[in-house]
Amino acid sequence: MDIEIKAWLYDILSSIMEIDSFFTDIPKEYSSYRNDIRTRRAVERNIEIIGEALSRIMAKDPTIEITNARKIVDTRNRIIHGYDSVSDEIVWGIVINHLPILQKEVQDLSGE
Repeated sequence: MDIEIKAWLYDILSSIMEIDSFFTDIPKEYSSYRNDIRTRRAVERNIEIIGEALSRIMAKDPTIEITNARKIVDTRNRIIHGYDSVSDEIVWGIVINHLPILQKEVQDLSGE
């Protein structure tokens, strides 16, 4: 596998682990997330990193298939360019429903 792709996969895994680390001292519940602006912004930043890494991977090697990659990239774009229309519920749904799947797929791709 290309060294750049490996680096981007590592960035995705690091961002997922960082998001998980935000919930070591607070419950991993929507209400905890919603009521903590610093956690929300930190999660959004990591989703931006994940989306950018996925965008680069898709451009470099379109044969790599990752579930919902396009949707995650689109969410990254929304967070960056449409910050005033970011839905906390959608971001939370990504954290709970999509990041565990993404983590498994990226670990499989990177051989971890």
